[in-house]
Amino acid sequence: MHAGGAASGPSKKGRNAARVGANLPTTDDEIQEKYLERAIRELNELTHRLQECSHCPRGNLMPVLGSGHPQADIFLLKFAPTAAEIEEGVAFYGRAGNALQKSFRRLNIDPLVVYGTLCVKCPVSDPSLAGGECIERIVEEVAIVQPRIVVVMGERALEVVNDVDVPLSRTLEPELGVVQELTPTIDALYVPDIDESLDSEEAKREFWTAFRALGEWYSDLPPY
Repeated sequence: MHAGGAASGPSKKGRNAARVGANLPTTDDEIQEKYLERAIRELNELTHRLQECSHCPRGNLMPVLGSGHPQADIFLLKFAPTAAEIEEGVAFYGRAGNALQKSFRRLNIDPLVVYGTLCVKCPVSDPSLAGGECIERIVEEVAIVQPRIVVVMGERALEVVNDVDVPLSRTLEPELGVVQELTPTIDALYVPDIDESLDSEEAKREFWTAFRALGEWYSDLPPY
């Protein structure tokens, strides 16, 4: 994920791979490549269904799609798109993407291990008009990417995560900057809404105070 659109590159999941066995023709890198190909294919299929979806009154406007690595360790989630994201059709394009890029650099997080998306992908005049069937697609998106942590941005995004049926998920508490367990294999970090946080210095500090916990989590992440 980056400010200008989709990014691609290796995540920690694909680094430092070794041979499965001396007599086996398949390496960990080849296995990982197959998983990546599948994730790309499944995200493309999801994109196709989103573009053909008629549950939301979005008229001729196209949905705002997720951006980033298809097998990212870090999954950013906010509620609805901004005008810049609607214009480009890409999540986290513009101010939010620029601010997050600076945050990643300061936290020594590789932006190529990040994927960002929205709960409400359709550019409707009022996000409350979005169809429940559309919002529930976030479950499929998480299943495809299989991140190690979901960064939930803002109260409305938190409500969505707690309402949709993520398998084996626990209810997340509205505790800013606290890493929680979402599922047995996925953590979660709740932070303020990034778009609302860019309008004042106080709000920026509140976001940063919560978001920097991601850097501590990332530094402790095993490279395998």
